[in-house]
Amino acid sequence: MTATTGRPITSVGRRASAAPAPSFAHLIRLSDDTGLFEHARHAIVRREHGYCTDDVARGLVVTSRQPEPTEEVLRLAERYLAFLTHAQDAGGAFHNRLGHDRRWTDQPGLGDWWGRALWGLGTAAARSPAAWIREEALVAFSRGATRRAPTPHAMAFAGLGAAEVLRRHPAHAAAAALLADAASAVGGPGPDPRWPWPRQQLTYANAALAEVVIAASQLRHGGPPLDDGLRMLAWLRDVQVLDGRLSVVPAGGWRCGAVRLRHDQQPIEAAAFADACATAATVTGDSGWETGVRQAIGWFLGDNDVGTAMWDAETGGGYDGLTAHGPNLNQGAESTLALISTLQHARRWS
Repeated sequence: MTATTGRPITSVGRRASAAPAPSFAHLIRLSDDTGLFEHARHAIVRREHGYCTDDVARGLVVTSRQPEPTEEVLRLAERYLAFLTHAQDAGGAFHNRLGHDRRWTDQPGLGDWWGRALWGLGTAAARSPAAWIREEALVAFSRGATRRAPTPHAMAFAGLGAAEVLRRHPAHAAAAALLADAASAVGGPGPDPRWPWPRQQLTYANAALAEVVIAASQLRHGGPPLDDGLRMLAWLRDVQVLDGRLSVVPAGGWRCGAVRLRHDQQPIEAAAFADACATAATVTGDSGWETGVRQAIGWFLGDNDVGTAMWDAETGGGYDGLTAHGPNLNQGAESTLALISTLQHARRWS
């Protein structure tokens, strides 16, 4: 049996099957006519911290993924797209931070926010039900896809956007080249079966690195072997599942040979794991990967190391982190978007 084999469904799967539909109420609360505010104190927006391209791009991902979006959700997608096109310069780079005074506080660059911007734009270009959104998003994606970032994470996020574009536009040469380069930037599994990750440390959004390798394996030319990405994801799954529940690598990361800490766990890790397992299930046809999606959903619903829900059912917001004593009750943009994106999978995989 290859690395595609999943784990048996447990109580995690039963809880995930009762997952609620994603609520956009808190995302609407965090948004205004400019974009999406980054931080909140509990459920109240902290306007003084302004906006960031990172979160607006993730907002465009989830609003574009939503099947049959309401008018409110479609308006959010329009707003987020307008923000990203404003953030992009003529050379395809992006500003990341905009103050509440509507002034950029940085210069355009190619950090993670560039990668996430291309992920959002690629998803909108492929999935938005509005033709005019798809068209404008593809123009902005194509401009940014000519650039290359110096870090594997930024390239991985951009590669996920390129994979979205290729699903709708298989002949898009710039997207194909970007996806191939993203997989190369990530690299393949190492020779040590105890630590087959391409790098000596797990940091953040780890599963996105494996996912882009899996997605790139579907390229007609220049793609890595499918088993490279599956081996990476299978190992990541194995080290992040404890007694059948998801226990993600914490914010401090985990270095090869070091003691593995359990807290503070971040919602972005569960969301990235859900996305990667969903992609693996789609590409391989192996239903065993569906278990990983259910475990990620379960992590938000209370199947985690502390046994507590990681979202506020009243507001629709996601909690900012899982500590040893329970959730961080702040409901910022990143955690709320991670909650929404994970629950979006429940319709298909739970």
